[in-house]
Amino acid sequence: MKIGILEIITLPAPSLVVGLKYALLNKQYAAITPQAISVWCRQLGHETFYASYYGVGDPYSLLPQDLDIVFLSCCTLVSPLAYALSKLYRKAGVTTVIGGPHAESFPADCLRFFDLVVKDCNKSLIADIVAGQFEPGQYISTPKPFEDCPSVEERMPEIKASQFFKKRWQGIMTVIPVMTSMGCPYTCNFCTDWDSTYRVLSMDRFAEDLEYVSKHYPNAILAFHEPNFAIQFDRIFNVLESIPPESRVRYVMECSLSIMTESRLKRLKETRCMVAIYGIESWQDYSTKAGVKNKGGLEKVDRIAEHFQQIHEQVPYLQANLIFGLDSDRGDEPIALSKRFMEKAPFAWPVANIPVPFGGTPLFDQYLAEDRLLKAMPFAFYYFPYLVMVIKNYNPIAYYQKLIELSEYASSPEISKKRLQSTSDWKMKTFHLLRAWGELEESVKSYKELLTMLESDSQFRAFHEGKSQKLPEFYRTRFDEMLGSYGELLSEAERTPCLEQLTPQIA
Repeated sequence: MKIGILEIITLPAPSLVVGLKYALLNKQYAAITPQAISVWCRQLGHETFYASYYGVGDPYSLLPQDLDIVFLSCCTLVSPLAYALSKLYRKAGVTTVIGGPHAESFPADCLRFFDLVVKDCNKSLIADIVAGQFEPGQYISTPKPFEDCPSVEERMPEIKASQFFKKRWQGIMTVIPVMTSMGCPYTCNFCTDWDSTYRVLSMDRFAEDLEYVSKHYPNAILAFHEPNFAIQFDRIFNVLESIPPESRVRYVMECSLSIMTESRLKRLKETRCMVAIYGIESWQDYSTKAGVKNKGGLEKVDRIAEHFQQIHEQVPYLQANLIFGLDSDRGDEPIALSKRFMEKAPFAWPVANIPVPFGGTPLFDQYLAEDRLLKAMPFAFYYFPYLVMVIKNYNPIAYYQKLIELSEYASSPEISKKRLQSTSDWKMKTFHLLRAWGELEESVKSYKELLTMLESDSQFRAFHEGKSQKLPEFYRTRFDEMLGSYGELLSEAERTPCLEQLTPQIA
């Protein structure tokens, strides 16, 4: 059979300049599971076509149009594009299957557009799908996600297709995705992994991957595609340290502060960790994950800033993830505390996320029960800079004013100067400058646009206050701009989400 696998990473770039940025930055987000499905289908003897769409060109042209089956994977933000593509494939007689984060969060909505929706999978389930063992209209899953992940060597055709220029040249931003664990030991109510079991994958396979990459692609960057890297710290780092120091490859990881004890930090530098991302989330909540138990407020800020300083001595680039707009946030305190953290740890890039209630999470269940979801909002807006629910302790105008205040402070001359002075590596200095010039400026511009709408348009404001269920014309127009010609394939009804939650059929 002819089988296609398409991962949609982002929506189409709105301009050539943005397209060049997407080409440089978005490729690195190509995920492992779509690559694994491609490997399995190839091993099963099928003619397999894999592609990742990072916002440049026409996604429909990336795969042959005479496929028998196509697997699509995407996050919620880009799901409308996946829906439009599925309509094109089904019109051509192709069986369509969707998996990935969006399929897990909103399976009922996906079933409006796809023949099959998949939660967790393994090689056996993929083989059954290809063999036609399931009738259309089903939401299916294995009892748990796969644990036998194809090796980097086995995935190399897919990695080249997603990361390499014309599948040959390895550039300075070539990222190779790897994974040592699945699931999460924490129960953060906003996270889709809140109820998943944490488990470590094969260490023998991990060692093989490290040896293969260090031998064949020594200039690449390993990206650990797991939300909490090295929970079993010694077990993971013993494998990393098994590679001779001169052959170790740089890597990027995300983990919790709680495992970064002082005695472990030197091992990050020795194994060539170049970027470490830590989820602080809130200055009042989620303190166990941050390694400060029940601390909150000023004490939490100061403790975490000190911890970041210790890590920064070993890792050149740090990122701190925060969420602003949780029910525990009120008044000026969250902004004041975030500013204090930037002053004490200017080298850590601050990311202030807007809460997004993804289906299947306790946060979604809470907002749905409290009637705080903006149910008419299309999924294309389930991401920065948009609000898709009613914030508890701020009206929308005050909320965006505080986001602007925080973003402008993060890019202020005072903090920018401290940030550059605290970073000795010129490459990291350059990265900071580029992010301040691009990311922060874009944030402020987007926030100000929405703030202007809230202040000038009473219907727009009523929608965001939860007083009106009518989708503002602003979002209708913006949807068409974001999707381009693909937006024409989706009717008004098809753009309105179905938020019903389903239980998968265990196969």
